[in-house]
Amino acid sequence: MRRIPIIALATFLAVATSALGQSALQDLPFAKKLKLAKVGDEEAQLAVAGSYESGVDGAAPDLAEAARFYRLAALQGNVEAQYRLARIVARGAKGLKQDLATAAKLYQDAAAKGNAAAMNALGQLYQNGQGVTADPAKAAEWYRKGADLKLADAQNNLGVLYLNGKGVARDFGEAFKLFELAAGQGDGWGLNNLGGMYEMGWGTTKNRAKALDLYGQAAAKGNTAAADNLKRLSSAAP
Repeated sequence: MRRIPIIALATFLAVATSALGQSALQDLPFAKKLKLAKVGDEEAQLAVAGSYESGVDGAAPDLAEAARFYRLAALQGNVEAQYRLARIVARGAKGLKQDLATAAKLYQDAAAKGNAAAMNALGQLYQNGQGVTADPAKAAEWYRKGADLKLADAQNNLGVLYLNGKGVARDFGEAFKLFELAAGQGDGWGLNNLGGMYEMGWGTTKNRAKALDLYGQAAAKGNTAAADNLKRLSSAAP
């Protein structure tokens, strides 16, 4: 009989949070979010897990607790929580054993539900043979799915496969297009990689000035490889 008022309270809080909306939830103190999360509110669980993962909003950094609340939200069908849980499981943490095989399964499920970041992460696991058998073709397949959803990381990773002819036939033109798409989103690696294509004349006409400009843009975003490329190309004879 004691469970009845608890269930009723959980239902009431869930409805109340739904009425508040996500923006209002973010404005609540961490302690209140935690209470909502503990009685089953999915969005609160996601928010609390994020706070524990990043050590913000008054929460001490605790990846094991972050994983616990991501798991609770994932069990309710929250795909973003599933992706974030996989991300933690893939690297492990204090009190949480690294498990790449489980991470791969979580990424696979989230990717199948349309999560672009999970598609890219799954592609990386297949590319590197982590938690799954290495398969460059499958890596390319998942990168393509993420790239089609306009994820810059996936566009870059697929571009690199085309550049090196891994899992796909080498195609500088396709690599150039993918790097251009990522660069168009302001992505640092996309800008750097596109700069490299202009420097080498791969998939496009060689253009030193464009390469320098792109390296500069990427370096301004904190990309250290681009900063090195900018320094190297700037000091080289034209």
